[in-house]
Amino acid sequence: MTSVNNPTTATEPSAQPGRRPRTSRAEISGVAIEMFTASGFEETSVDDIADAVGIARRTLFRYFPSKNAIPWGDFDSHLDELRAMLDEIPQDLPIAEALTRALTAFNHVPADTIGHHRRRMGLLLGVPSLQAHSMLMYADWRQVIAEFCAHRLGVPETDHLPQTIGWMSLGTALAAYEHWLADPDADLDELIRTGCTLLADGVRALH
Repeated sequence: MTSVNNPTTATEPSAQPGRRPRTSRAEISGVAIEMFTASGFEETSVDDIADAVGIARRTLFRYFPSKNAIPWGDFDSHLDELRAMLDEIPQDLPIAEALTRALTAFNHVPADTIGHHRRRMGLLLGVPSLQAHSMLMYADWRQVIAEFCAHRLGVPETDHLPQTIGWMSLGTALAAYEHWLADPDADLDELIRTGCTLLADGVRALH
């Protein structure tokens, strides 16, 4: 559901030599995910995370509006990445194949980040108190898909059809992730591809 942040990319360059590099969203999110996994989401406070990263509580809230947003990392960048993937797809490729290509690429997890990504998604899909915030994130993600489909179909992005495809795409991704989290031996890439095949069968008639 979210593109993979590299948790080893801890800081952004500082503008002035001799100063501590600025903390990044990826660093804060990466540290927090490990703490949430080890100690529990409810049991880990914002102050705990700020202390672990080495910043003040007020500084942490400059990066994230709430504790619930932290596991999502730099989600706006993820959405920009998905938009870029869709924009780069040739216009003559049918919608079904375009969505399959984008969803497969977007959800691919490099081998060296699988463990971290599994912990992230386990939190996002498994912690009840995160579900309300997650629905906001899902809405933004679905909208990227709907905008792409609306452009291809020549209809408003608020039209029922592109919005339905957005929901279908979200369901495809969530079903793959839930199965992946439940089965340590499952191949996420294969689950995404299989789900996309089912999605494509329903969408292919549109183009």
